Amino acid sequence: MSIINTIADPLAKVTARIQQAALAVSRSPDGVRLIAVSKTQPATAIKQAYVCGQRDFGENYVQEALEKQAELVGTSDVIWHFIGPIQSNKTRAIAENFAWIHSIDREKIAQRLNAQRPSDLPPLQVCLQVNIDDENTKSGVSLTEVSALAKAVSAMPRLQLRGLMAIPAAGNTAEQQHVAFAKLRNALIGLQAQGYAVDTLSMGMSGDLEAAIAEGATMVRVGTDIFGARVQTE
Repeated sequence: MSIINTIADPLAKVTARIQQAALAVSRSPDGVRLIAVSKTQPATAIKQAYVCGQRDFGENYVQEALEKQAELVGTSDVIWHFIGPIQSNKTRAIAENFAWIHSIDREKIAQRLNAQRPSDLPPLQVCLQVNIDDENTKSGVSLTEVSALAKAVSAMPRLQLRGLMAIPAAGNTAEQQHVAFAKLRNALIGLQAQGYAVDTLSMGMSGDLEAAIAEGATMVRVGTDIFGARVQTE
């Protein structure tokens, strides 16, 4: 079986899941954007997903992403999303080579990205990462810190604050998934009430995208159910 066939079928199944989940809660499927999480996957897999019509791809590791971007000739309309933790020494490469960042959780990082975003590119589209379940091992600001970070980021001219991102605790029941995603939705509503022009909820992955969409997700980040098991890096 060719690579394109191995990608086309799972990609179509994920798209169908998104459509069904949206319609089940009387939402338009067009209001949910699929980010194909391609971290640790080869450029050939991204290319085949591209051939199948996928345009948004999410990466966690800067150097790996840059290498794949260099390999993907003829895909200038790909939209690259950085979705992993951001190290200070990687901000310039991220600012120069991505359109979206989903994982801002510190003002210092936002300041560096703002300063390093090239002036000939559009402002970076950014989401604040929220540690929705207050996990000690997970990145993200607490719900009580969202407003202050939003205020700081919204004042940076090379960043455009779009919304919020979260990764709920692994192993949550379906009910717990809904509760966590509802917290993020309510946080976004709170920012909108303060006057911020935010419209994005980046939440939901392979195992919980239905609950995320039911609670208002506008972007879901799916890797395993499209590409299969991750290729482990050393």
